Amino acid sequence: QVQLVESGGGLVQPGGSLRLSCAASGNFFSMGWYRQAPGKERELVAAMLGDGRTKYEDSVKGRFTISRDNAKNTVYLQMNSLKPEDTAVYYCNADRRPVWLGLYWGQGTQVTVSS
Repeated sequence: QVQLVESGGGLVQPGGSLRLSCAASGNFFSMGWYRQAPGKERELVAAMLGDGRTKYEDSVKGRFTISRDNAKNTVYLQMNSLKPEDTAVYYCNADRRPVWLGLYWGQGTQVTVSS
């Protein structure tokens, strides 16, 4: 059974930083992060393929960085210069295929950016 377990969410002030982690139950070629704000559709934040290719949503470029530790089957999302509009539930996403939107989802972790 595939398990993706997120951690690292929380409440942070505008301009602050958070680091999300997602530990997977196995090895996945594609791993990434999506987010969903209230009343909005789920959107890609950042994703990384096993060959190192990355993809970022335009509004987070230069502020967020995705990385992965393949030995630990873990993907990270370093979020800097956070803005209130980054507030959302962040979901880990993974697949064994080279795709940007994978089959498997974590349970989500809440990120709230507010003063």
